[in-house]
Amino acid sequence: MSGATIRQVKDYVGQSVTIGCWLYNKRSSGKIQFLQLRDGTGFIQAVVVKNEVSEDIWAQAGKLTQESSLYVTGTVRVDERSQSGFELSVTGLETIQIASEYPITPKEHGVDYLMDHRHLWLRSPRQRAVMVVRAHIIRAVQEYFDTNGFYLVDPPVLTPSSCEGTTNLFHTKYFDEDAYLTQSGQLYMEAAAMALGRVYSFGPTFRAEKSKTRRHLIEFWMIEPEMAFVDHEENLRIQEQFVSHVVQSVLKNCEQELQTLERDLTKLRNVTAPFPRITYDEALVLLKDNGLELPWGEDFGAPHETEIARHFDKPVFITHYPASFKAFYMKPDPNRPEVVLCADLIAPEGYGEIIGGSQRIDDPELMQERFVQHELQQDAYNWYLDLRKYGTVPHSGFGLGLERTVAWICGLDHVRETIPFPRLLNRLYP
Repeated sequence: MSGATIRQVKDYVGQSVTIGCWLYNKRSSGKIQFLQLRDGTGFIQAVVVKNEVSEDIWAQAGKLTQESSLYVTGTVRVDERSQSGFELSVTGLETIQIASEYPITPKEHGVDYLMDHRHLWLRSPRQRAVMVVRAHIIRAVQEYFDTNGFYLVDPPVLTPSSCEGTTNLFHTKYFDEDAYLTQSGQLYMEAAAMALGRVYSFGPTFRAEKSKTRRHLIEFWMIEPEMAFVDHEENLRIQEQFVSHVVQSVLKNCEQELQTLERDLTKLRNVTAPFPRITYDEALVLLKDNGLELPWGEDFGAPHETEIARHFDKPVFITHYPASFKAFYMKPDPNRPEVVLCADLIAPEGYGEIIGGSQRIDDPELMQERFVQHELQQDAYNWYLDLRKYGTVPHSGFGLGLERTVAWICGLDHVRETIPFPRLLNRLYP
């Protein structure tokens, strides 16, 4: 057989295959050369025995440098000692290119150096594993929504303004008008929900925040569902079922990659619905009892979220935040209007908020009041007010940040490793 991949070799034990690949590493032991090969689907060891191949093949193998490209032909053997469980007994080798001296070696490199060479760093086993998990998370996200009655809708990336202010938006010109890169597609998704019932978007968002924390990127991807005829309680149920589905799907399909990342799988296996819930008021009491007292009406920071999460072995919802620091469109609790029907979902192990959501205001008069109170640009968003004039209904939604979710599931220290080419405060290259 020709044209096999490393991932497929399990189906060809005892057979000859040809694999297009790169040399990740090699070592020799007298008359045997051990080639560590990668092809994007995985890694495998190929064994070249001098007295079993031609002089030309032996010589070619000896000249290979790290990241040289080649075709390798060999017989697939079971090898319980290897991570893949298989190895290749080489019978043929065709060099495509002998790579120049590779700038990333097995020795330790600083983060800045690795980020300068991100286009090459992606080839390492750890970074490849993160990208595979990221791809599967995206697949599981779409699988959940596509099989639960949601329609994918694409909101615009260029917007005339922002109902939450333009302080953290990237400004650009739209011919003769001002425009901004989107920080959320939510408002447009609300309009789509009034047409299609249940919808979700998946796309890039941008925040011009001068932040250097391990949880923030300048450009990141958001999954934003909006649902007509869904109240606060049902919104939470959908969120926990959704997150559980994604985590369990990754566990099922990416175990080898999670092992490469040395992830504690027992903590992920715990992530099944339902999730615990705690109100903002209850969270304040918990924080006070643990030496992190906050006055009522202040938002939680990273240390507060980490402390709250420490008391739970699953993601935890914090609900009913004060309206004073939450978004204008969140529906007040009818029994206590100073708080809103919202929730942040806090991931375990110090990864912070991965979802923010709420029931949206559906009362046209209250929404008009909110626009006035928050001094919002009504001219740019008259269409949004129209949603409450023409068949308003109870509706809810939420947004999940993909990169924070990848960081949590993979057990990473920083979100810069969760996206192929991260955009950070001082990094626009490569």
